[in-house]
Amino acid sequence: MEDIILSRRSVRRFQEKPLEDHHLSDILEAARWAPSWGNLQCCELVVVKQNTIKSELAAMLSAKNPATKCMANAPLVFAVCGTPQKSGYYKGKQVTRYEHWFLYDLGLVSQNICLKAWELGIGSVIVGSFDHKKAEKLLKVPEGYELVSLIPVGYPDHKPPTPKRKEMNDFVHFDTFS
Repeated sequence: MEDIILSRRSVRRFQEKPLEDHHLSDILEAARWAPSWGNLQCCELVVVKQNTIKSELAAMLSAKNPATKCMANAPLVFAVCGTPQKSGYYKGKQVTRYEHWFLYDLGLVSQNICLKAWELGIGSVIVGSFDHKKAEKLLKVPEGYELVSLIPVGYPDHKPPTPKRKEMNDFVHFDTFS
């Protein structure tokens, strides 16, 4: 079996085949078990299946975004939302250096979604360049929550090539940065 981490690719073209319910359940279970700051689990997911909503989301992507077509054509799209004033806070006070630690937590959830999907033979791509405010309104994201990313998923119609990666000695440092 291929190593899921090494073989996973961003997929932007899908087969016209609905996602099987048990695969959706498996992906949601993987998302549920993503680690989070203080185990606060600030993530909220909207699973978008309606074609009209997916098409409206596709229209909100930035100009020339390569994910536009797959957003509209994917069997489903995960909208990854979270509560910014939860992760990285203790008793209402920010205790991490970074105000938006919830983004880190949502990144972990997104990674779990993408890796579990790939393990099941399902492709995905994480999309972050879109009109967030319009998308939040469309998806009825309540006050106090923010939509961070969209992840269209589906059975790939191709296998994208392996992208070039940095060599380890180009980014790994031992004991100190220099």
